[in-house]
Amino acid sequence: MTRARTTAALAVAALTVPVALTAAPVQATPGDTAWRADLSVVDGDDVNVVHHGGALTLRDPDVRVEGGSHGYLLLAERVLGGPVNRVSASTDGAAEVDVRGKVSDLDWTEWTPAGGVLPQAVTTVQVRVTLTGKGARVSRVDLVADSVARTRAATGPLTYRVFATREGLVGGTTANGHVIKSRDHFVALPSRRGLAPRDTGDYTVRVCRTDDSRCEYAPVWDVGPWNTKDDYWNPSSEREMWQDLPQGTPEAQAAYLDGYNDGRDEFDRTVANPAGIDLADGTFWDGLGMSDNDWVTVSYLWTGSGPTGVVSTAGEPLNVRESASTSAPLKGLAANKAKVIVECHVVGETVTGPLGTSDIWDRIGPDHYVSDTYLMTDSEEPVAPLC
Repeated sequence: MTRARTTAALAVAALTVPVALTAAPVQATPGDTAWRADLSVVDGDDVNVVHHGGALTLRDPDVRVEGGSHGYLLLAERVLGGPVNRVSASTDGAAEVDVRGKVSDLDWTEWTPAGGVLPQAVTTVQVRVTLTGKGARVSRVDLVADSVARTRAATGPLTYRVFATREGLVGGTTANGHVIKSRDHFVALPSRRGLAPRDTGDYTVRVCRTDDSRCEYAPVWDVGPWNTKDDYWNPSSEREMWQDLPQGTPEAQAAYLDGYNDGRDEFDRTVANPAGIDLADGTFWDGLGMSDNDWVTVSYLWTGSGPTGVVSTAGEPLNVRESASTSAPLKGLAANKAKVIVECHVVGETVTGPLGTSDIWDRIGPDHYVSDTYLMTDSEEPVAPLC
């Protein structure tokens, strides 16, 4: 469903409402494919940066994220005069520039280093400027958009078996600026290429116990464990580091189990476990019902295709059911803000939720159903065909 409507209070415990404000996109003059980033506008979706004396710097150089000082500026969306699939950048300082493209009202490509080719042509882009290390500063970022040839087959979400650890760190701040709550629901991956901006699920995973008895759909709100440039889910040739490892194998896993890189991570620390994902406490305990670190199956949903919806609750995670009924067995949870792929829909129990009253239920995974009244989509009608 596409908009919130007045609803009655929901008395069933089976299902447990979102308003997100974003900066207005910057409209480019038709044909204008070169621009200078405005680094002076620092607002609520930026993390640990300040603009002072004509330059962007770290607000607090002592704030450390996975091995170093870190902060980023998320620029406003930019609407271009035509489709592009690459944005290149030049800077006058030590800054990492990443770009993503908007593919629908709800969906984005993965973050790609400036100069890299986006998975598809887009007309709206967003730029992220990251500062790492004390003394990092930049006063100029010039950007140029263009199109180059690229061929890439469409696939379903990439899925791998990796080792998961519990993140904990309640009261700490994640790499996207989220303050960690007790029994929180999010995950961390060891690369900023899949880091969602604060309070969004632009990059969401489905993480399941290896027997598929419990799963959670959770946004990627932190960077780690161990590494920060290990997008191991991507093809080896596109991986930011460790390109000699097989796709789907985290560097920490190879280091711990096989002695890869002399058993060390990118910061030269001895790797003490093979973790490729960190789980917030609520995801770990409540979503998956885990009591100790263990192997899990992870699907990186933004790498797939199909219509999507954003889980919209008052803040608590949404129950995922085995069929289209609030009394059906519980299969897991979907965190508020998580963005899920809608595979198909069925007619089931009538439910009243934050987006209205409906008997439509959406299948978001194998035998995973949620009421359509808890999914924000870009349509008042079902966005996927009947199952």
